[in-house]
Amino acid sequence: MDSLTIHFFLWRYTNISEVLINDQIRDKEVRLIGKNGEQLGIMSSREALKIAEEEDLDLVKVASNAKPPVCKIIDYGKYKYEMVRREKEAKKKQKVIAVKEVRLSPNIEANDLATKANMARKFLTKGDRVKVTLRFRGREMAHISSSKHILDDFAEMLSDVSVIDKEPKLEGRNMQMFLVEKK
Repeated sequence: MDSLTIHFFLWRYTNISEVLINDQIRDKEVRLIGKNGEQLGIMSSREALKIAEEEDLDLVKVASNAKPPVCKIIDYGKYKYEMVRREKEAKKKQKVIAVKEVRLSPNIEANDLATKANMARKFLTKGDRVKVTLRFRGREMAHISSSKHILDDFAEMLSDVSVIDKEPKLEGRNMQMFLVEKK
């Protein structure tokens, strides 16, 4: 293989990364931003690359959707490190809300309903979302309309710590309702 073919393959595999740098930038014109953040104007990508090489830094395409694309003269290794660090910080600040399920039946007794409500209260105070499912089996399907009050009573028991996120809705053999913590 000659050096041109090797260069093409190397270029091809380095192009897979999310941002284009140096020779990978194939646009005719780019808007150039200097190393200190100053606008250097619109110029050809070859001129921009030449300026970056003179300053011994990399030319990085930061906004490819802009007209013309925006390129910045920066140290690519430092830029990549900053991006990874920002992503980690964003993940730390994210709160994952889990959905916990509480299953009920149409012929549940008052004490059992209170026990399930206490369990749901614990989930809600931890910040989780609660999916309350009323399951109908066999002949219980004939009494769906008279069983909706169970979900209403359940929501009423937890009204001090929660609000209804999704109203009770029948889906197949289950009637479901979602509760979230009151803010």
